[in-house]
Amino acid sequence: MSDLPSLGEWDGQLRWNADGLVPVVTQDLASGRVLTLAWMNREALRETFRRGQAVYWSRSRGKLWHKGEESGHVQRVVEIRLDCDADAVLLRVEQVGGIACHTGRESCFYRKLEGGRWVSTDPVLKDPKLIYGKT
Repeated sequence: MSDLPSLGEWDGQLRWNADGLVPVVTQDLASGRVLTLAWMNREALRETFRRGQAVYWSRSRGKLWHKGEESGHVQRVVEIRLDCDADAVLLRVEQVGGIACHTGRESCFYRKLEGGRWVSTDPVLKDPKLIYGKT
């Protein structure tokens, strides 16, 4: 995206939680659709800024996760925004391949509450086995 300002000039303004993380909502720039909710630590945020592609902190794996590193479905970051309380980040992205979810769907938010049950509303665009090569 551009050169990084000194450490603390911009990432020091965020209100990190007790685990040193901040929630990140990722939105498709063209459609406005929310694609995912993930987490970042300072390093993930700085790498996202440096690369111009989304890098998150995987809480389950305990390491940085470059979105699309396995699937090829990277998220090109167009804007990084901070909410009014400085405790949540919004990434506005161009989603490569149109798939953001590991289930092969456009968005991770593909289930809707209807009549007291969760109903899948979005189609699988590509079988996850074909994306990740797992059987």
